[in-house]
Amino acid sequence: QVQLVESGGGLVQAGGFLRLSCAASGSIFSIGSMGWYRQAPGKQRELVATITSGGGTTYGEFVKGRFTISRDNAKNTVYLQMNSLKPEDTAVYYCNSKVVSGQRYLEVWGQGTLVTVSS
Repeated sequence: QVQLVESGGGLVQAGGFLRLSCAASGSIFSIGSMGWYRQAPGKQRELVATITSGGGTTYGEFVKGRFTISRDNAKNTVYLQMNSLKPEDTAVYYCNSKVVSGQRYLEVWGQGTLVTVSS
């Protein structure tokens, strides 16, 4: 079994910053892409950022240079540095990872961490 554990969410004022972390653990043979998605109340879950095992990145259009995704392959951990936060960034942020465990290919989600940006 593979688990993703997120941390780093919280309450921040507009213009502030937060750093989210997500660590994968369990029976892991290899990890492919890792990423972050978010879901605001009443809205669909949307892509924030992804990063491949080789370091290639993609970002949601709304990021506009404010967020940076990175990973530490030795620690099976992905990070999301969020700067210049806006009230509209308020959402539950979910970690996602593509994992090979045993002979199975899994897509795993974290439990989510709440980010609240006050105006």
